[in-house]
Amino acid sequence: MKEIIIASKNKGKIEEYRAMLEPIGYLVHSLLDYEQIAEIPETGSTFAENALIKAKAVSALFGFPCLADDSGLEVLALNNAPGVHSQRYSPEGIPKTNNELLIRNLKGKSDRRARFVCVIVYYSSATGYQTFEGSVNGEIVDTPTGRNGFGYDPHFYVQEYHKTLAELPLQLKNSISHRGRALRKLMAWLSENDQ
Repeated sequence: MKEIIIASKNKGKIEEYRAMLEPIGYLVHSLLDYEQIAEIPETGSTFAENALIKAKAVSALFGFPCLADDSGLEVLALNNAPGVHSQRYSPEGIPKTNNELLIRNLKGKSDRRARFVCVIVYYSSATGYQTFEGSVNGEIVDTPTGRNGFGYDPHFYVQEYHKTLAELPLQLKNSISHRGRALRKLMAWLSENDQ
């Protein structure tokens, strides 16, 4: 079995990765398994830069391949904010206050179009790095609904399914989510390159 570490302590994100990688033969570790590891500062100006910073740092610590991602919500009426600052959008940097600030900032705006973007970086000291991007389009709704998601998911309405991401079953969410789409590109690459 191949080992890989996810450079994250986000339980929801790690579960999504496990659900997709374990069936294809990966033993998935995460930073939750190593609580002593401090958060790695995301100092990049793009999703790809932040993901690469995390992947390189964590791979260097453990000596085996690492997956890191940076993802966020881009809202058209807010000039693509919160973008790379999605996790720390509010001063408290927690989902409840991030969502409250988002809804306040959209007050009076009729254009609610948004997209989630995810850039995954696979990094190995042997092969260098590869990037994989995925996105999903939707719109922001004021009232949160659903319990299956995290972060902004309860406010992100997907027209095709007439539900928020947080209302969708996990398997369906993974099949259409920004992270799921980026992860499928990664998985195809892993298969083709026997990583």
